[in-house]
Amino acid sequence: MKPFTSPASSFGPLDAVTAARVSAAAADVALVVDGFGTVIDMAYGADEFGRLGCAEWIGKPWIDTVTAESRAKVESMLRGARSDEAPRWRHVNHAGATGTELPLMYAVVPLRPSADALVASVSIAFGRDLRATVALQQRLVDAQQAMERDYWKFRHAEARYRHLFQVSGEAVVVLDGVSQRVLEANPAAQVLLGDGARSLDGRVFPFGVIGASNETLQAMLATVRIAGRADDIRVTLEQGRGEAIVCASALRQQASMQLLVRLNGLVPAGSTAPMPSMNAMVLQLVQSAPDGLVVTDLEGRIVLGNPAFIELAQLSGEEQARGESLDRWLGRSGVDLSVLISNLRQSGSVRLFATTLRGEFGSTTEVEISASVVKGGDQPYLGFTLRDVGRRLGAVAHAGRELPRSAGQLTDLVGRVPLKEIVGETTDLIEQLCIEAALELTRDNRASAAEMLGLSRQSLYVKLRRYGLGDLGAEVEKPEK
Repeated sequence: MKPFTSPASSFGPLDAVTAARVSAAAADVALVVDGFGTVIDMAYGADEFGRLGCAEWIGKPWIDTVTAESRAKVESMLRGARSDEAPRWRHVNHAGATGTELPLMYAVVPLRPSADALVASVSIAFGRDLRATVALQQRLVDAQQAMERDYWKFRHAEARYRHLFQVSGEAVVVLDGVSQRVLEANPAAQVLLGDGARSLDGRVFPFGVIGASNETLQAMLATVRIAGRADDIRVTLEQGRGEAIVCASALRQQASMQLLVRLNGLVPAGSTAPMPSMNAMVLQLVQSAPDGLVVTDLEGRIVLGNPAFIELAQLSGEEQARGESLDRWLGRSGVDLSVLISNLRQSGSVRLFATTLRGEFGSTTEVEISASVVKGGDQPYLGFTLRDVGRRLGAVAHAGRELPRSAGQLTDLVGRVPLKEIVGETTDLIEQLCIEAALELTRDNRASAAEMLGLSRQSLYVKLRRYGLGDLGAEVEKPEK
């Protein structure tokens, strides 16, 4: 705060009427409060404040006009005025006459008493109307909550789709519509068309069928690309696996096309389709999983980790991790693992615990951890799944235009970023969104946008430069008349 350099010469000639006009013009609501905290006079700029019952505050203690959570703030401002402290702006909510709250931002400035010692000191409380800001904040919170609900709805739908895809007894293969490379294949397709441990992902379809059936299948896929559907066909599988009925359809996603191919195996009478052992399938899944999988003892020391975890931790092999504490690579050392183990001992499982994973060479990766207790003979173990979430669609969208964090993302910053920085970032984001919305509504007319936001054009230009909005290289700022 920078005070006036020579207030005696600048404001000495002011009389009481002029001082009152200046005080009323400096704020939306101005209260004159005596040394006991009673409102002895007030002024407001809009008639709407009168309809909200503000005129009835005269003669009442200021503290009785505010809501319960704001009473301590009023007492603090009055104490600061009596001790001649520098004024601080505080958010105070008044109980409106219509049942709604009136949010105002106050700063209290003390007025020195006259030479007469019997005259009590008087202070002026300058109030700024925060209703527009509070309404915008509420809209932002509502939008974030709607986004959170939609996000979890999609996550649950994806989980149901994944579960159905994995447990289906029908072989299902998803192909790229142009190259016919396998994008996804469920375990039943691996059994029906696979040749051992080799994954089907990335291979060009068709495969696993005898030559003549290969040509028939190619013709069927060409028809599906053109017409969207085709008649079912029967093909002969390799390695004596019998025959299968093939159904196919086209899936369009924006400008790309994918092909959904379903195969129902027809096992010859008297024969049994080969099935891999369950333990071998589980071990193969662990080793080939794209997410990091770690098994530890009850103290968090690593027993085994899959290749995905070794890559995330930037290790050369599993031997470097075995016997080490998982806490060595987690973001908040000494905290995250203790929280995870404590919750596992209480509930047996943990889902979507957000943290960071530190690599051996200093890189950090945003991860979500899900964990559960694994029964392994006499001694239980702890199983952790670490999913890299740094490349999610939400993170890509933020790269071009920074959007406000959701409540979940903001709480994830606790422990990593000071509260002052979290609050400051949120305030900056709200201010930036308001400016962008005003520019959009006024079709980039900056004079109209400044008037809509209640700013001067110079202030708007300063904020545009601060947030990198618009092209101000050729802009000539002219003083307002």
